[in-house]
Amino acid sequence: MQQTTATPTNFLRLPDVRKICGNVSAATVWAWAKHSDKTGFPKPIKLSENCTAWNAADIEAWAQARVAESRAQQSGKA
Repeated sequence: MQQTTATPTNFLRLPDVRKICGNVSAATVWAWAKHSDKTGFPKPIKLSENCTAWNAADIEAWAQARVAESRAQQSGKA
């Protein structure tokens, strides 16, 4: 019988998310999350009553998508 090992999930709290996103304000992060249907920004995960975090892989994927989109727009203007 083959066992599968789950990949551990890493979480990021708000200060780390802000840094990854270019030192934007906390209000900006929350606005992006609130309007995730328009921004594509990942929704936060409630870990406990007083602890909210984001999945690190989701934040990284969002950031990489923003970089790719920006580069594609720049190359289209050349």
